[in-house]
Amino acid sequence: MIRPRPTKSPPPSPLPTTVNTPLAVAITGGIGAGKSAALEAFARHGAATRSSDEIVHGLLRDDPDVRRAVVERFGTDVIGPDGVDRAAVARVVFNDPHELDWLEELLHPRVVQEHDAWREELARTENPPAVTVTEVPLLYETGGEKRFDAVVVITASPEVRAQRRPIADTREQRLLSEEEKVRLADYSYVNEGTLEELDAFVAGVMARLRA
Repeated sequence: MIRPRPTKSPPPSPLPTTVNTPLAVAITGGIGAGKSAALEAFARHGAATRSSDEIVHGLLRDDPDVRRAVVERFGTDVIGPDGVDRAAVARVVFNDPHELDWLEELLHPRVVQEHDAWREELARTENPPAVTVTEVPLLYETGGEKRFDAVVVITASPEVRAQRRPIADTREQRLLSEEEKVRLADYSYVNEGTLEELDAFVAGVMARLRA
């Protein structure tokens, strides 16, 4: 279902003044809804894409300040050959909301900074893309929707999402309800069909964004 909203809030971070500045679109939704598949579909239809999870992985692997803070908090057991061991950190934080909050407070500003730098870099290229799309799992929960021109919510029933992600994930309890996300979104899609149907939905959204 495509539900355009007539007004958009401009992102607070200034970008270069140019008619070619890409639109900033966020994809969000529940665990197992198919956000990554939707992101891949947007890439197929010409959007420049980025995943917040990929940015987090890069920070844990490469950022010395993040590594130092994580070691001070959790000890050296969470360090592997490629930097911070994400699986080891996950075992600590996903069953401890207090530690998860601490980790998100450490990473969130850095994720925002890197995402904004990526958009600014694209805007300065000779032929910038018309649309950038970023997968942001905790979009509404962190107030991140204010940084985007449009939000796409991907949903699916709890049964379908459980089949796709059978491992219990305590983060789900901390997320805004699917119904509320759909109400707030500019575009929403119930992702329980084929990849071709998801692709057709994305094609329709891209056509509206480019109009």
